Amino acid sequence: MARRYSKKASAKVERAMKKRKTGTLKSGRSGKTVKSRKQAIAIGLSEARAAGAKVPKKTAKRGRKAKKRTAKR
Repeated sequence: MARRYSKKASAKVERAMKKRKTGTLKSGRSGKTVKSRKQAIAIGLSEARAAGAKVPKKTAKRGRKAKKRTAKR
């Protein structure tokens, strides 16, 4: 089976995780220090996408109306 993420993407995520651990990873506009593992991974994947690495597309979030419709059933 083919790799889901490229080696370049894995390296970007690894770099982001190391920066998070040392406390130097900052989030986008606000520039706040990232403490969440999930957010660090998301930042690494985002950077990999920007660099042109093989990374699956972001999954589409379901809208509010769709959630309400399924809840009524």
